[in-house]
Amino acid sequence: MAVLKGPVLLVHGFFHGAWCWSEVSLDLAARGVASVAVDMPGHGLKARRLAASTRRPHVPSDFSSEKSPIADVDLDTAATVLAEQARRAGRGEPATAVAHSMGGAALTLAAERHPELFGHLVYVTAYMPASGTPCITHPSLPEAEGQESLGLLAADPAAVGALRVDTTADDLRPAIRSAFYGGVDQDVADAAIALLGCESPTAMATQPVTLTAQRLGSVPRTYVLYTQDNTIPVALQRLFITQADSVFPHNRTHVVTLESAHSPFLSMPDRLADVIAGLV
Repeated sequence: MAVLKGPVLLVHGFFHGAWCWSEVSLDLAARGVASVAVDMPGHGLKARRLAASTRRPHVPSDFSSEKSPIADVDLDTAATVLAEQARRAGRGEPATAVAHSMGGAALTLAAERHPELFGHLVYVTAYMPASGTPCITHPSLPEAEGQESLGLLAADPAAVGALRVDTTADDLRPAIRSAFYGGVDQDVADAAIALLGCESPTAMATQPVTLTAQRLGSVPRTYVLYTQDNTIPVALQRLFITQADSVFPHNRTHVVTLESAHSPFLSMPDRLADVIAGLV
């Protein structure tokens, strides 16, 4: 297996931000591995405020109908930003990119366009879409049976331009914990829910990409598979791996399997840091 080069770039998924990697980044530092967590467009410090999310009194009809201020953010935009982040962090060396959930789709397109920027791709229970297949199609597949995240939505993604969740609703908190934060201490999960953005751009999930063996297929990749995930079920994770290996048989996926739910950066940051550091 190829040795990882350059810095470690940590990429979050939908609704999250660079903040979710804080414990992993600390554990990597303790292992002598430098890392930097980044925000995807429309998330974290790159988010834009949805007026209905903070208006009081809260009006559910406004929350479910307001057009998203990040509706223009598509996968092209996310991949462009991620490639620039890798270029800045790498300072001339290929970066090791570790992506979670929908961050995997942005990483896939960024690596297809700029394989020279990436020494290794690490997918942490992440979307690793096949060529020509938009991520939005995956939750309807048989392999996604039991996934819980789409049940959280409070608006029509096609109508408002975003996947939207009322993260401030107390009655929704148990369902959010179940979908995203299984195995996470309840106080930590509640703190994380308070930090979640209320929406992520639909266009990132609906845009298909064209992938090639000469570019994406030339970069070594590892998939960290988590068997208790309620957002990207284990069967769907295995489908991503099988599809990639059938298209890129000369560069098969290195697979690491751990017992955790969807957010190992909070449920087992030390174990995840061990995996990443062990690849360096």
